[in-house]
This record gives sequence, structure tokens and C-alpha cells, in this order.
Amino acid sequence: MRVLRQGLAIPTDDEALVLQCLPGRRAWIREVTLYCAGRRVVFAHTVLPYRPRGVLTRWLARLGNRSLGAMLFSHAGIRRGRMQFKRLDARHPLFALAWQALDDGTGTPCHLWARRSEFSFRAQTVLVTEIFSPTLLSRR
Repeated sequence: MRVLRQGLAIPTDDEALVLQCLPGRRAWIREVTLYCAGRRVVFAHTVLPYRPRGVLTRWLARLGNRSLGAMLFSHAGIRRGRMQFKRLDARHPLFALAWQALDDGTGTPCHLWARRSEFSFRAQTVLVTEIFSPTLLSRR
């Protein structure tokens, strides 16, 4: 895993809508690339609203190079909410960021597949979008 970016930034409009944030308001955003056998296979984009602050804010700030997934799945109090799947094309705001992180030199694909999950703990909800490399999806 490699952390690409972590800090305050503006979430996409659809992320703000899901998280019930005002559009244009900053949130904690973390972006990482996940590897398998030395190859980049997943671009993960995490959004945590700036308010309310709580335990998830502290955990995210202290993660460093550790896996967010390991934290989310190891704590009994964290609830996984709905999961969505979507085919992203170049019009989606995360497409270019994801392809920049996943580019394997084979040329830009027409679309990328993504999975989005909501995780809640107390009054906080974090939104995790995972975008998959086309080479990962073509492997058998």
C-alpha cells in the first residue's frame, strides 16, 4: 500500500450528498494505491466529513501507512452500510485520479469499475470508494 494523499480537500458533489455535507465544504480525504504481487491493483479514495469530529477522525489522522480496511474490519463497533457498484468513465471526477494511480502503460481504458461502501461508528460515517485496475479484473 502507498499513501498518495491525506488531508483536507473538497469531496465530489455525489460524495457530499451521500455524507449529507454541504457542497464545497472540506472533508478529510485519504487516497492510497493497493498492490498485489508488486502491481497496482486498487485506487482507494476515502472521505470523512470534517464535522462531527470523533474517534474516526483521530484514527484516520494516525493511520500513516497502515491499512484503513484493517482498522474498519477489526473494530466490533463499526457498521458497514450499503455498498454500491458503478462503472466510471472519463466524465467522473475520480476517473483521472484513479487512472493516474493505476496506469500500467497499456493505454487509458474507456471505463473503470468502482465499489463504494459506507462505514459508521457512533455519529461519524466514512465513505470508501475502491476503483479497480482493468488488469486485476482481467486476471483469472
